[in-house]
Amino acid sequence: MIFNKDTAEKTAELLLQINAIKLNPENPFTWASGWKSPIYCDNRLILSFPSIRNYVRDEFTKNIEKQFGKPDVIAGVATGAIGIGILVAESLGLPFVYVRPEAKKHGRQNQVEGFLQKGQNVVVVEDLISTGNSSLMAVEALRNEGANIKGMAAIFTYGFNVAEDNFKNANIDLYTLSNYENLLDLAVQKQYITEEQQSTLLEWNESPSTWGQE
Repeated sequence: MIFNKDTAEKTAELLLQINAIKLNPENPFTWASGWKSPIYCDNRLILSFPSIRNYVRDEFTKNIEKQFGKPDVIAGVATGAIGIGILVAESLGLPFVYVRPEAKKHGRQNQVEGFLQKGQNVVVVEDLISTGNSSLMAVEALRNEGANIKGMAAIFTYGFNVAEDNFKNANIDLYTLSNYENLLDLAVQKQYITEEQQSTLLEWNESPSTWGQE
């Protein structure tokens, strides 16, 4: 996983300010997977704050070129990364496509929407990385269309070990604007949480699938 510490701290602070990330160790959230979690992340909120979405766009724009070189196409993962992916593609002056979770059941039955040619270099934009499974399914769909995946850029990652293993096995480099470790350090520093709450949040991150079970 690749990141810049200053960018990671700034991004984490902005996400906390707009409640895109909520930390509540005492009253955990329940994810769609059934996991109990003391953190909830909804990066779609970024699109509603012009100055913050522009910051995210600009950080992606300069770091995508720095980390992966300028690609031929930007691909967004549906649905969370479509909006920010379009902004990044526009900033770079590049075509944009997006990837559905699965192929449509009707019409042309596309999974990748937009114009993509075999052999084109693609950087995938994602809003959030948990286990990485859904993000890497998008990568597989693009590869099936003949794309050459240069890497993935995401707004935030929980930093699960399983995600790191999944990206390594898929041979995909991941760049993130922010991550869980920097988020917690910033949250303690800015008094969003106490050090005791930080310990609870770190425990969850070590074993998210079993945390909070009686």
